Amino acid sequence: AGAVRAPLGGSAEPLARCVCFGLGRFSGSPAARHQLAFLLLLLEELGVPPGRCSLFDPAFSPQETAALGQLGLRLLPDNEEGKHDIEGSATLFYMVHCGKALYNNLLWRNWSAGALSKMVIIGNSFKGIEERLLSRILERDYSYIAKVLKGTEEVALPAHPRYLDTFNDTSVHWFPVQKLKELSPEVWDFAEEPTYQDCDNLEIIRKEDRADRRSPDHSLQ
Repeated sequence: AGAVRAPLGGSAEPLARCVCFGLGRFSGSPAARHQLAFLLLLLEELGVPPGRCSLFDPAFSPQETAALGQLGLRLLPDNEEGKHDIEGSATLFYMVHCGKALYNNLLWRNWSAGALSKMVIIGNSFKGIEERLLSRILERDYSYIAKVLKGTEEVALPAHPRYLDTFNDTSVHWFPVQKLKELSPEVWDFAEEPTYQDCDNLEIIRKEDRADRRSPDHSLQ
């Protein structure tokens, strides 16, 4: 909670809402249940009402959707493929073990210093993505992750021996406005929507895909 609050500490605007992508089938996955429990505890600690937390995963069953509603959480009606506009509100994105394209799409949708500086992302380490991918693949397929790296602050989620697999490679990311302003103007000039035409292993379910397929976001678990 401290790592999430800290980036917004200099702002008069408290965290307004939370968006969760790629939670997975928590009815059958202990790891997904732990991630849901952590999300609920984090919302409580941050003082964000459950009604201001929206979730989406194409893999949710009707029973899981109903359970989330019983917890007071909101379901996004459509598959945005991660392209969620913060619309000026300070927003926490909870995206543990999501596909790289989801992070890339989210960055593209909010591609301005003003918007990015109001976002905090809990998800796969951007540094880890950079280390594991060839730079030409990162720049070709996930160009917004590549471009924002120098404007990103990142701290690893504290490890817990019981939940190593559940939160492995997970970091809290934020984008200080001063660091973003230091990026070259060319970084902001090109803002074309990602297409992933050459991407061999797209780790997200797209709008046109069948929604009843199992979510790939938890293939590591």
